[in-house]
Amino acid sequence: MSKRNTPQRRHTILALLAEQGEVSVDALAKRFGTSEVTIRKDLAALETNGLLLRRYGGAVPLPQELIVDSAQPISRYKQAIARAGVARIREHARIIIDSGTTTAAMIPELGRKPGLVVMTNSLNVANALRDIEHEPVLLMTGGTWDPHSDSFQGQVAEQVLRSYDFDQLFIGADGIDLQRGTTTFNELLGLSRVMAEVAREVIVMVESDKIGRRIPNLELPWSSVHTLITDERLTDEARDQLLARGIQLICAVADAT
Repeated sequence: MSKRNTPQRRHTILALLAEQGEVSVDALAKRFGTSEVTIRKDLAALETNGLLLRRYGGAVPLPQELIVDSAQPISRYKQAIARAGVARIREHARIIIDSGTTTAAMIPELGRKPGLVVMTNSLNVANALRDIEHEPVLLMTGGTWDPHSDSFQGQVAEQVLRSYDFDQLFIGADGIDLQRGTTTFNELLGLSRVMAEVAREVIVMVESDKIGRRIPNLELPWSSVHTLITDERLTDEARDQLLARGIQLICAVADAT
């Protein structure tokens, strides 16, 4: 395919990505009869335009959390999951809130819990916590800013976390692999795993449509997860498989529309 057909090739790459869920540089180069360097340039250009996320050897779709309209209201399912999460927090607890739209949905409810100490790696979470009643003691991980996850990551953040201990971690996921555990598009996995290490209870919060979604990167194995909070749309088959993993499963009921 000649240079003048670059837009057509990139359009086809996006179509393949939507169909397959991920694409590899090697396979694309063979399909289009071009070099891997050319394909990497294509993927870089598409990532710059906010159309995909590169990973080692290829690309995956852009995480939904990065393309959602900030003006769009939080879904009633996320709100129900958030309420169920907050209901598990005791007054004066020490908690970690990871970055993400579902975990951030907890914040309006946290004002009812006095004396909290909250650690986060998210500027959005930190700023929102400053506006609630009974403002908690706020701790930030610091570290290196990662624009893909919209959060701080890296060794500095990990070292800060290891200086504390926490009652609970509230963390989302891009997908739930029923066999392996929580999965993510982000290849920076170290901080999530350290968060789980320093918390006595690890609570994963995801809408049910993410359960069974196949994503390459394993974030937390089931052995690291204590509780999973999802919504009432969870299928019976998925429910049985999750309970077989030995975790506590909570299916939050959303308010009627």
